[in-house]
Amino acid sequence: MKMTGENSAGGSEITMDDVKNLVKKKDEIEEQIKAYYDVLADQGVGVEGPLVDAEGFPRADVNVYHVRTARHSIACLQNDHKAIMEEIEEALHKLHAGAQDEAMEQQVTLPPPFARVDAVTQGSPACGAGLRVGDEVIEFGSVNTENFQNLQNIASVVQHSEGKPLRVTVIREGKKAQMSLTPQRWSGRGLLGCNIVPIHR
Repeated sequence: MKMTGENSAGGSEITMDDVKNLVKKKDEIEEQIKAYYDVLADQGVGVEGPLVDAEGFPRADVNVYHVRTARHSIACLQNDHKAIMEEIEEALHKLHAGAQDEAMEQQVTLPPPFARVDAVTQGSPACGAGLRVGDEVIEFGSVNTENFQNLQNIASVVQHSEGKPLRVTVIREGKKAQMSLTPQRWSGRGLLGCNIVPIHR
């Protein structure tokens, strides 16, 4: 389990916000580069155009100082741009690696399921809550892996919770999924409209 403030990266956890900030900086650099290119375009010289006339004198039709400043700034900004692109790539890589760590961690810490959903009726409360056939139940209201004895436990929780949302946690495709299921009268049988079978371990 992760301990806050004690992660291996020494407190340098990368978040999506960090990446967004880097992207914002990158956009700002691109804006600045574009602005300097506009200066060069206004002067009619571009990045490579000569600043002296045929006789080697500074061109009278060009503000040489502006052009030199703009060219120098573009060169610097392009270096900054390259650096920030590398930073973004690294941040995304770390973010991705972090997400992978969490996925690995989640697989390690999933409790064993005690029941499985083997039927869900269309239009039922269970269907509306998002339960699917094959979901493996690790928490059903107050019933969990620790205290589950038999299906009667679930039945009594359902009976006592008519009209009240129950938190149901299942394992689906190796991942934890949580939903809120409200037992209630509907057009079919029971209060849920799904069939749950115990998993014998």
